[in-house]
Amino acid sequence: MNRQEFKERYPAIPTKPGVYLMKDAQGEVIYVGKAVNLRNRVRSYFHASSTDYTGKVHRLVHEIADIEFIVTDSEVEALILECNLIKKHRPRFNVRLKDDKRYPYIKISWQDDYPRVFITRQMVHDGGKYYGPYTSVSAVHQTLDLLRKLFPYLTCKRKITGHDERPCLYYHIKRCLGPCIGAVSKEEYQAMIQRICLFLEGKTEEIVADLRAQMQDAAAQLQFEKAAELRDHIRAIEHVTERQKIISMAAEDQDVIAFARDDGLACVQVFFIRQGKLIGREYFLLTGTAGEDDREIVASFLKQFYDEAAYVPPEILLPTAVEESPVIEEWLRARRGGSKVTLRVPRRGQKRELVRMAAENAVETLIHLRAQWEADETRHTMALTELQEALGLSAAPVRIEGYDISNIQGTAATGSMVVFVKGVPRKSDYRRFRIRTVPGADDYAMMQEVLRRRFKRVVEAGEGAEGEDVFPPGKKLDESFAVLPDLILIDGGKGQLNAVQEVLQEYGLDNLAVASLAKKREEIFVPGQPDPIVLPRDSQGLYLAQRVRDEAHRFAVDYHRTVRRKKGLASQLEEVPGVGPKRRQALLQHFGSIEAIRQASVDELAAVPGMTRKIAERVKDTIG
Repeated sequence: MNRQEFKERYPAIPTKPGVYLMKDAQGEVIYVGKAVNLRNRVRSYFHASSTDYTGKVHRLVHEIADIEFIVTDSEVEALILECNLIKKHRPRFNVRLKDDKRYPYIKISWQDDYPRVFITRQMVHDGGKYYGPYTSVSAVHQTLDLLRKLFPYLTCKRKITGHDERPCLYYHIKRCLGPCIGAVSKEEYQAMIQRICLFLEGKTEEIVADLRAQMQDAAAQLQFEKAAELRDHIRAIEHVTERQKIISMAAEDQDVIAFARDDGLACVQVFFIRQGKLIGREYFLLTGTAGEDDREIVASFLKQFYDEAAYVPPEILLPTAVEESPVIEEWLRARRGGSKVTLRVPRRGQKRELVRMAAENAVETLIHLRAQWEADETRHTMALTELQEALGLSAAPVRIEGYDISNIQGTAATGSMVVFVKGVPRKSDYRRFRIRTVPGADDYAMMQEVLRRRFKRVVEAGEGAEGEDVFPPGKKLDESFAVLPDLILIDGGKGQLNAVQEVLQEYGLDNLAVASLAKKREEIFVPGQPDPIVLPRDSQGLYLAQRVRDEAHRFAVDYHRTVRRKKGLASQLEEVPGVGPKRRQALLQHFGSIEAIRQASVDELAAVPGMTRKIAERVKDTIG
């Protein structure tokens, strides 16, 4: 959209608050922004005097083909809508949180009589209480393991009546209070869950004070065993909280935010201070930061992070001022339930030192992540180079396609195609196949069917006249099939390799590199070489080849299981080699149902009149 086109649309642009979505020629949303006055804000992108714009904005304006507007009643509503649209469209010109997946939270299901504590990735307004978000699932599991030792909450999903005959093992090893057998009342169990909430909120003094009062009361009533348990519980909590650094004697709740940036990527560090103590920290990565000033980076993070955060503190310390602070504070106040929220840029004193410390941590985290990425990239490059040299390829195999077959005695046969690009799985290019033309258990023929279907369409597309589409309307060449691989890798030995070569020769693709990796000795076979290639066990090239083969196997087996489930147990039993009508009737008469047959052991199946152990094993493999 040039200035002249914009001038023609200018009178129709609203002057109210709202959100604007900028789209490219393909209709893709490339930028989402908000404004208190849409007309003035959008006009600034096309104003003749906008020579001080960054290169990023110039590129954005150059790609704009259309602009869509959504009017709101207030700037706060526009801010909320902007957050939602950025999450939905992930526009490439916006600063955005790097991870597409939802971050994990700890959820406490207060809506239940006996609340449970578990990990979730989605906050739902169902009466539960949430803590997070966290960036590391492993760190959340560690936190839950610690909580379980301090507060033995329920992990099973049984219905709690208090009248079960006996508890599970966790009760005996003191990892559950045993509400299922009535060892504690609902009120006592909920009191413990409340202490978990206090612990996660950093209010450990309240927990210790409550437990100490209970301990003294138990001792006064001469319940010395209970008093000793409470004493040990207090000591365990105090031992954990000793590692929490005391930041302020004012017992404030604060989040401290700072960031470091490098090459279009920003690492934001958040310190969580509760009751004056640093109870945790997390880092978050932002992309699309090239050409943006620090204020825009901070503002974008605030809007996206607190839109997902389970808790908003009354004070947030920032490294730089944000232009839209008033509207963000108003939005955060609503998210906090009406309590005041202040965005503050400290200039001196302890709070300024906290921001500096967070910034240092952000720098160190970004350096560490860069080193990790470079190490991974180096390993991938090394692996591809080793495979190139070992297989005698003219270039590194940037795109590797792995294939495998999964079936049981020829039934419900499936095939898989996995793709690794520069040593990394590209799951969007994975494809799966139902075997259609091969009867019985002929793995070679099944592999050939998969490869024929993979290469037939791309070869046919290449044979069309220039500008001619050989596919009927509405049916285009699969994008994953449109690119030929640099290396085809299959599981097996010379037999599988010969089967693949026959297919490639049929389609005139015998120039494609192909190799097979045999599991027994991890040997690699290539055409024209009678002896296998044996790479060192610590070879990065061998490790990559194993990953491709194992991933193809996993993908094929997963699909095979899905197909088997859809076929139904009864039809599977009919297809078990060696199980005819008489044996099927004997099995059904003996066990009473297909489900009972599925649950039976091999020995139980073999004991049925007319069955043998070999046939029993086939039945178990097929439907067990």
